[in-house]
Amino acid sequence: MLRDQVSPIGESPAFLELQERTSRIAAIDRPVLVVGERGTGKELIAARLHFLSPRWEGPFVKLNCAAIAENLIESELFGHEAGAFTGAERRRTGRFEMANGGTLFLDEIGDASLAVQEKILRVIEYGEMERVGSSRTLDVDVRVIGATNKDLPAEASAQRFRADLLDRLAFDVVTLPPLRARHGDVPLLAEHFGRAMAHELGWESFSGFAADALASMDAYSWPGNIRQLRNVVERAIAKGSEPEVALSDILFDPFDSPYRPSATSDQQPEQGAPAVSPSPAAETVSAVVPLDVRAEVAAFEKRLFEEAMTANRHNQRATAKHLGLSYHQLRNALKKHGLIGG
Repeated sequence: MLRDQVSPIGESPAFLELQERTSRIAAIDRPVLVVGERGTGKELIAARLHFLSPRWEGPFVKLNCAAIAENLIESELFGHEAGAFTGAERRRTGRFEMANGGTLFLDEIGDASLAVQEKILRVIEYGEMERVGSSRTLDVDVRVIGATNKDLPAEASAQRFRADLLDRLAFDVVTLPPLRARHGDVPLLAEHFGRAMAHELGWESFSGFAADALASMDAYSWPGNIRQLRNVVERAIAKGSEPEVALSDILFDPFDSPYRPSATSDQQPEQGAPAVSPSPAAETVSAVVPLDVRAEVAAFEKRLFEEAMTANRHNQRATAKHLGLSYHQLRNALKKHGLIGG
């Protein structure tokens, strides 16, 4: 499965430079540190480093250091002997032993404790380790690839990460570009994820995305990077009902709702107090008479449509959905207020 994922998709200069750099580093049998924002594909780059290396026939073993409790991670990495601690009824092989002759990928290595970091350093330096509860030294031949979204030099300066381990891991550092820096790759990735999701749903065809949907995705900042893009694409297809029609409705934030709880939503109004706050229009209406009601309502409507368009990056279909209107109702309203041409 991982062999199929070793060649990610893209054609932007930043992506092609990353691929070329990874291919060069893969051949050098030294530790590597992969750095990038969440969702940028650090595990895929680690897999590429392994499968393009002389170790490609050996095991590729993974461990997320942030997903294991601190009191268990040492046993996960180095294994343990029977009776080493309460509940250790039999010998367990650790990830370093499993990866012997291959590569060990340590995701979120910045979350490992200083004590565990010291033992990782020893394996990298000398190729030696002991299982928990054993005094017998074992030889292992493992290439370590660490990954993090933290600033490890800053962590080392703050003494939250061992500087000597950082020195060893940073033989070479691969820094992944965020999706917003990979200009032109979003449509390619959206098409790839879209076809895969359509196939999973049993669609006989996939007509892709409408031009305005692709434009809005291309302009989005993608704080969650590729992982977020995949979720957005799969969500759009899962909600689509006509495979033969290009998809237009894109929901970037699944929490976007007029009923979304706020930080103070658990503070209920006092008994007898009105449950609904005055509308923004009511707060801005002047108490001075005479009042031109129609002009006030028109101004409020125009401001509402302007704010909604801005919030939805001027994507008309997304704005219509946000306001609970049909696409044609929204366009008529925008024309009425002079916000688009007739």
